[in-house]
Amino acid sequence: MAGLYFEQFEVGHVWVHDIRRTVTETDNVMFSCMTHNPAAIHIDAEYAKTTEFGKPLMNSAFTLGLMVGISVGDTTLGTTVGNLGWDEVRFPNPVFAGDTLRVQTKVLEKRESRSRPDNGIVVLEHTAFNQHDKLVASCKRSALMYRLAKVQA
Repeated sequence: MAGLYFEQFEVGHVWVHDIRRTVTETDNVMFSCMTHNPAAIHIDAEYAKTTEFGKPLMNSAFTLGLMVGISVGDTTLGTTVGNLGWDEVRFPNPVFAGDTLRVQTKVLEKRESRSRPDNGIVVLEHTAFNQHDKLVASCKRSALMYRLAKVQA
């Protein structure tokens, strides 16, 4: 598997993910429409001209999903049971169509699951930066991970 098993995560380890992604107007409109988010700030360019930003903002749920998605190949692909939650989700700077995002991930903590002895819990901090190295998104993600010992048994 590309992802790591519970035992393979080391607290403090940081990945600087190789995948970078330039976000587009199409991403924004499609995601906003698919998730039934009709906020004019995302899908109405004329309205957005009247805001402090002067142009549409990328949908923050898209930014969050992209940030976490970019991390999956290096961290949890095929080795996670599922996400337990996202905490402290922040968007300190806006994201616009045409911005190129890069992501890094840090292992904050890991612990054995009390209710599922075949699994462990890993807390990851994801951060996304634009092409100007401005922090545009961050979150803590708790993931329920398979244990390597279970796979080898």
